[in-house]
Amino acid sequence: MFSLIQSASVYGVDGKGISVEVDIASGLPQISIVGLPDPAVRESVERVRAALKNSGFTFPMDRITVNLAPADLRKEGTSFDLAIAAGILTASSQISAALFENTILLGELSLNGSVRPVAGVLAMLEQAKRLGLTRVLLPIGNVKEASWISGMELFALSHLNELDIHKKKQEGWAHIRVVHANDPIYNPSSSAAVLDGHGNTGDYGDVIGQHQAKRAMLIAAAGKHNILLSGPPGTGKTMMIRRLPGILPALSEEEALEVTKIYSVAGKLPSSSHGLLTQAPFRAPHHTISSGGLIGGGSIPKPGEVTLAHRGVLFLDELPEFPRQVLEVLRQPLEDRIVTISRSKAVFQFPASIMLAASYNPCPCGYFGHEYGDKRCTCSSSIISRYRSKISGPLLDRIDLQLEVPRPISLDNAASGPSLNTAQMKALVMNAIVFQNARSEDSNSKRMGELTGAALRKSVNIKPDAISLLEHAFDALGISMRAYDRMLKLARTIADLEASDSISAEHVAEAIQYRGLDKQQP
Repeated sequence: MFSLIQSASVYGVDGKGISVEVDIASGLPQISIVGLPDPAVRESVERVRAALKNSGFTFPMDRITVNLAPADLRKEGTSFDLAIAAGILTASSQISAALFENTILLGELSLNGSVRPVAGVLAMLEQAKRLGLTRVLLPIGNVKEASWISGMELFALSHLNELDIHKKKQEGWAHIRVVHANDPIYNPSSSAAVLDGHGNTGDYGDVIGQHQAKRAMLIAAAGKHNILLSGPPGTGKTMMIRRLPGILPALSEEEALEVTKIYSVAGKLPSSSHGLLTQAPFRAPHHTISSGGLIGGGSIPKPGEVTLAHRGVLFLDELPEFPRQVLEVLRQPLEDRIVTISRSKAVFQFPASIMLAASYNPCPCGYFGHEYGDKRCTCSSSIISRYRSKISGPLLDRIDLQLEVPRPISLDNAASGPSLNTAQMKALVMNAIVFQNARSEDSNSKRMGELTGAALRKSVNIKPDAISLLEHAFDALGISMRAYDRMLKLARTIADLEASDSISAEHVAEAIQYRGLDKQQP
């Protein structure tokens, strides 16, 4: 007999509907899975066999063929276990096939028949809804995540034997229905404060001095600009960047769904979250990371750190310690805000709208140009040149704010002057974003750092004296047209922080001073 069960898999960060076809025919007892399964899918045969027997069902002693369609797409993962088991049960007439009409089945089986949660449920259910399916049968551990997709009737399993309606007095699936009408689809107050624990919930008020660097962090957060801090050890570069999540705005509902889906696919969804993730991600990979780990990879590519930082911050501490070939893969994502990975049979695209934040010492020992007391640079010019050459010109060209964070001359001098705390800085950021949205309704879904082309030109409203100053900087500094546009966007963000409708020469002058590291490259 033949049976058809609907399931799904994840490709990139999107779901893909998969039809599980099961045919049972007379012949020598064996089971074959076709449709380009990977080892985890092929091994589902043994998991399904043991799970059926240990759940009170009979495993057919016939020739069983399982086809995963479309057959030309490679299948991986364990989310097909439950669908394969249901296909065998319906094809062998142990359960009525009518129970699974208009239903998608997801879940991994253990040998004793219990149903384990799988990754990527949010993306798979989003695709199932687009395909017109209205019911989902899934592990009880995925119910909370699945409830964020409206319009789907949920049925949750903890054990495979719950499918046996004869043991439940013909009451169908009523005993495993999930009532979730009151569950939040979007709950801004329930997400984790920082997704991966690398951020710091400390206050900018704790930072002694460094007023210019804090001003740069404020501008970066308001316009989603890339930022690079340089300076000797212990001046607060890392500390200030790790406090960035505290002044970033909450994600919109659309952005929250994007980020939550990415973390669901990657299997990194926080167990403590009861709603969509609304805090901007903060990722801080170690400098030993590979290119694949940074932008994604694998036979069926999975999201890398760049995609996990989508709509948030990617922090690269000690930037020159990263291999040059790893840093160079950031060029295209920083420009296009998307990662494209090509394989022989498919092309995968991952979202990568990130704010790059990086820091580094001026040389390997850390004191070149910042000698004081007994601290003297011991690096030769060739060592310094080789160290700094890790940061290529094209990569530096894509960083809007570049500034040095020097050691304070004295503690009294550092503590002088007004010092903004995190709450005050976030208020300024939110005011600037409100002003941006009110000023440019056509681009209110994008921050200044994301605007290009006509949308950028429409938003700037620059005064003639500011244009003259910017053109002079273009000639005097020898910057590229990309850097010219980035200074223009930076000046517009500075004007937004002051609620100014137009860009003045003062705004351009401040933007120009943040390109200081361009000329220091060997």
